[in-house]
Amino acid sequence: MSDATDQRLAEQYEAYPYPRRDPRDEAKRLIVGSPGHLREIDHWVFGAARPATRPLRALIAGGGTGDATIMLAQQMARLGRPGRVTWLDRSAAALSVARGRAQVRGLENIAWEQRSLLDLPGLGLGPFDYVDCCGVLHHLPDPAEGLRALLSVLAPGGGLGLMVYAPHGRTGVYMIQDVLRRLAPAEDTPQQRLDVARRVIKHLPDTQWLKHNRYFGDHIDGGDAGLYDLLLNPRDRCYTVPEFHALLASAGLRVVSWMEPMRYDPVPLLPDPKLRARLEGMDVTERAALAEALAGNMSVHIVYCVRTGDPVRRPDPGAAEAVPICREIDGETLVRGMRPDGTLLAAFDGLRIPVALPPLAPAILKLIDGQRSVGQIAAVLAGRGTKPEAFAKAWQQTFTALERINRVLLAAPAG
Repeated sequence: MSDATDQRLAEQYEAYPYPRRDPRDEAKRLIVGSPGHLREIDHWVFGAARPATRPLRALIAGGGTGDATIMLAQQMARLGRPGRVTWLDRSAAALSVARGRAQVRGLENIAWEQRSLLDLPGLGLGPFDYVDCCGVLHHLPDPAEGLRALLSVLAPGGGLGLMVYAPHGRTGVYMIQDVLRRLAPAEDTPQQRLDVARRVIKHLPDTQWLKHNRYFGDHIDGGDAGLYDLLLNPRDRCYTVPEFHALLASAGLRVVSWMEPMRYDPVPLLPDPKLRARLEGMDVTERAALAEALAGNMSVHIVYCVRTGDPVRRPDPGAAEAVPICREIDGETLVRGMRPDGTLLAAFDGLRIPVALPPLAPAILKLIDGQRSVGQIAAVLAGRGTKPEAFAKAWQQTFTALERINRVLLAAPAG
């Protein structure tokens, strides 16, 4: 389904491909994030049970200028992981940027499809083991139709990574969008609208919430593309936790994990035992909704999900053959970040939560290299005098705490 607003959206992304990226910057850095990080896919979607030797067929639907595509393709290439990443988007301008980034990196494991994700059911693409759709559903005329299109190409046993906007952390955005609909109507040229938007931002009164919102910066440092996408976008909507959960459920999907899990747990935000007692009886979604409202700073929701009828494959950190791996920050760095009281401070858009770790955690973290198994780490520490039961308890506590903040996961088995 398409409409006049959708046509304006298509024109926007041709004029201002999003996000703003320069292929020359690929020589300096790799942009990483969620969803779509290979280690997250291995862990959260496949429960660290899908062999690394099995080819991964991934679709990045609404790939834009290529962040998720380049990240995943580069991670697969670097590790020699077989498979292919398919970029799909209707913007020719975005395709040019994304392809330029891939060329700088010499990536040859990407397929390019300049199509709309709504056309997926009839394109003959797939099936895909993993489907990624980041920041797209909330722009569609019918997000439920978008989910159905994504599911039409999802392989049996596969999973999705999704991101949609959330309301509280975007406080001020929709107020200024309303201002600009009145001061910079759609009939104006894009450059006229951008000029008005910059003038409005320059003169925001101190009482305007956008002036105090530090949870995003597209209107400040995202160039024309970022400013237009945030404040002049012809259609975007946001979802609370219950609303997003309902949308997913209506499409036959269930959440494996909200990212990061600790953000969606109200317990750390409620130190009062009497308040914590009131959490009893709440299901996972209710607790997540409570955490969202309490924190007040979530500007997006990121989830990994599977079909409702598929089992949720939970990684088993207690298995001797399991291989723990640090997502991005290595174990030595995590140890250096620990405070004297044995806690690690987790930061979530200005919200800081101390994560308690056992005394043995530093010794364990220093041995996590993505190669040693849990059994091998236990054996090293046993040689230093750590009893098996003491290791098992400390490892469980360490893994549980750091998995909840998406720092330590389990790797895909070698074969």
